[in-house]
This record gives sequence, C-alpha cells and structure tokens, in this order.
Amino acid sequence: MATSAWLISQAALQPSIAALEVSVVAVRFFGISRGVLRYRERLISHDTTFRLLAEWRVRLFHAMEPLVPVQMAGYRSGDLLARLVSDVESLQEFYLRAVAPPLVALLTSVVVLLFFGMFDPLIAIVLLTFLITAGVGLPCLVWWKGQRFGAALVTARADLHAALLDSIQGMADSLIYGQNHMTQEVVNRVLNRMAVLEWRLGWLDSMQLALGILAVNGAALSVLIVAIPRVNSIYLATLALAAVAVFEAITPLAQTATQLSRGLGAVQRLFSIIDRSPGIAVDHQPSPVPKDYSLCFNHVSFRYNPADLAVFDDLTFTVRAGQRVALLGPSGSGKSTLVNLLVRFWEPQAGSIMLGGYDLRQYDPEQLRQMIGVMSQRTHVFNTTLRENIRLARPSASDDDVEHAARLAEVHDAIMALPGGYESDAGEDGNRLSSGERQRIALARVLLKDAPVLVLDEPTAYLDAITERAIWENILRVSAGQTLIVLTHRLLFAERFDACVQLAG
Repeated sequence: MATSAWLISQAALQPSIAALEVSVVAVRFFGISRGVLRYRERLISHDTTFRLLAEWRVRLFHAMEPLVPVQMAGYRSGDLLARLVSDVESLQEFYLRAVAPPLVALLTSVVVLLFFGMFDPLIAIVLLTFLITAGVGLPCLVWWKGQRFGAALVTARADLHAALLDSIQGMADSLIYGQNHMTQEVVNRVLNRMAVLEWRLGWLDSMQLALGILAVNGAALSVLIVAIPRVNSIYLATLALAAVAVFEAITPLAQTATQLSRGLGAVQRLFSIIDRSPGIAVDHQPSPVPKDYSLCFNHVSFRYNPADLAVFDDLTFTVRAGQRVALLGPSGSGKSTLVNLLVRFWEPQAGSIMLGGYDLRQYDPEQLRQMIGVMSQRTHVFNTTLRENIRLARPSASDDDVEHAARLAEVHDAIMALPGGYESDAGEDGNRLSSGERQRIALARVLLKDAPVLVLDEPTAYLDAITERAIWENILRVSAGQTLIVLTHRLLFAERFDACVQLAG
C-alpha cells in the first residue's frame, strides 16, 4: 500500500518512465507475493495447529485412561466428551489467534516504526502511541472484561454436552413417565445461559472492532497532521497508508484477548484431568515372574475417601494356585471393590495383595491385567460386531476360538439366531441385546482370554435357572487348573468349591 501511494504521487509529477520502473516492479511483486504468502501462512499455521490438537487429544486420552475405571466416576460422560472434543477444539482459535498474531504484530510494528523514524522521530512516536493503545491497551480492556465470560462459556458448553447426552440416554424413561419436559427445561436453562454469555462476548467483539477502527483512523490523521510541516508532500500518502497498513497486524490483537480467555478456560479444564494422579504407583522395572498363581490378601484395609467408612478392614485370606474360592456377600459388601484392587485400579491403604509370591505393586499394571481375567458386573459391550466384542479379550484368537468361547457361555445359539450371526452389530452399549445376552457375551470374552487367574463378579445374575446351571457346569469344567474366584450373593455347586469367604455387608 505504501509503495503504491508513492508510485501514484511520483507519477503525478510526470517523471521519466525509468524513474518509476523499480516501484512498478515492487508493486507487482508485493501484490502477487501478498496472496501467495497469505496462503502459505494459513496453510502452515493450520497444519501446525491441527497437529497440536491431535497431540492434545492423545495426551488427554492417555491421562484419562488410567483414571476412568474408578477415579473418574464423579465426572459426567458428556463433560468428559466435551473436554476431549470441544475444549480441545477451542484451542484451535487459541493457537491461530493468540500465539502467532502477537509475534507478527511486534515484527511489523518494529519495521514500520523504523521506516517512519527515517523521516522524523516525532512521526514514529505519534504512530507508536496509537500502536500501544490499539495493540496493548485495547486487548487488556477486552481481556479484563471478557475473561470471566470466556471461561464461563467453556463450562456452559460442557454442561450442554452433559445435559444433551443425559437426555438422549434417558429419553425412553422420560417419555414413559411423561417427564420429557423436565429434560427440555434443563437443556433450555443451559442454552439460555450460553446465549447470555455469547451476547456479552459479542458485545465485547463489537466494542473492540469500533475502537480499533477509531484507532486506525486516528493514527492516519495524526500522522498526516504531524508529517505535513516536516515531510516532503510526495511522501504524505505513503506515510498515511503505511500507518493504516500496520494496523492490519495490530487490530487482531483485541480479538486475541477474547480467544485467550476462552482458551485458558479450556486449558484449565484439560489440565485438571492431565494433572490428576492415577492413584497407583507404577514401577517401570520389569515385572517379576510369578512362582505360581496363588493370591494372598494380607491384612488389607481400604476406603475410597478418608471420610468414608472402610470397605475392608484387616481383610485376610489366601487362594492357592488352582483353587476355586467363592466370595459371598450382599450388595455393598465390597465385592466389586475387591476386583478393583486386584487389577490395580486402586491400591489398599494398608496391607498387601500378593500374586505368585510378589506384591501386586511390583507388577506392571498392564502385565498384571494380562494374568487376570475379569468379568465385572457392568461389562461394556462396544458398538461393533459380536465377534469383535468377544475377540476383544484376545485379538489373535481365531473364529473357531471365538465360537468355542461363545458355546461355553451358552450364547452361541442366540448369536446364530440373529440375521448376521457373529457379524451382527451389538449396538451402542449392547442395546440390541438383552441383559442376559450382554452378560453371556462378557462371559465369553473372559473365557476366551484364558488367563491363569479368573475373577467372575456375579457371572449369572441375569440368567434363567436352566441357562445358569449350564453355564456353571461349563465354567467349572474349563477352569480346571486355573485359580478361580467367584464373587456372588448366591452360589450354585458350592460343594465343588474349595472354600467360601463370607464378606460382611
């Protein structure tokens, strides 16, 4: 813009064409390179940003993974989804508008101020005043006014995700009881809160845009007023347009402040997950080789929170290798907690749990879980084929192995009755299956794993009596030689178990 202004002013004096050749070439060069460089800048900045966002999602997932089984139980699913998707997505604008623009603005301002200083230092000082006002004062004002709104909008968006997910998952029950209006009211309250926050942030954007335009016009006018008595008139248009052009790099800084408030709110929510301790100590030394597959609970005490009642207090019992032991107890007696301790989702506050003569803390958690096959009360069924759901326990298993495990779990006939057989989709969280079928798919999965230690938590809770007896026969037959622990409130074939341990309610 500055070169074009000088060319037009100089051409008005009708010099020889040779005097204008350099400026004509410069205008063409700058005009063409502007589009090319802007394209390259967008391409590089967006590519870098998307790579960073991908790394953020992977990092957050790896941080969330060891926490989800038990320590993330207080978080709503929609909120966790919002952190993985929306909060990370909001960092896109943070990187594009809050990282690169200040550097570009600083470099551009320095170059233009040096250019103005060549004509007269006072002109450079006048321009510097407006640059500081628009590049520092205005962003600080927007930041001061908008930081609370930006962080609140991130939280409100997460609340909306949680409310929508909860409404969709519970839609059938809401319709049955005629309370669907209640879920709509919850969503509407969140939407109204978001609308107010968006309006306030929109008002800030409008204010900073108006003040930015005033700063640009004020800078151009002030530069002209100061330059007229000090600078050759042929350069006046050049200085005025250069002053306008430099604000192209300065004006986005006010919007940067708005994006910064949203980005920092999202970053705080992300780091609240990343900085959480998994609650178990991981020793990166090689895991020991167990002498056998016996389990020993030595004076184990555990409570989830210091203020809570103890789930276990001085729990002691031993399961020798190859034994079958039933842990009996009513709901709430700590059976599921015992499973969480065995697979090291939690660690006891006192005492120790030994596997094969070594404390569980000496094993790498992933290697430990390879040695223990667990069927919990609430096993997740993934939205994929039934074959892949069963094969999850051992990805290298053949189709024959999968079908054999399904036969042992008495679910093969039910699968084959479906139109797609083993290729049928289970649906989201197994919603195309009955409770009993989901239970047997989970049992087939753990039997396919063929781990030396089997822990079954209420394996036949949702089954009819005939199927239940058939499954117990299969479990007791195929688990010969394995260490078997069954957690239940009602036990069939008690005479075929080596020991029973009663857990107090």
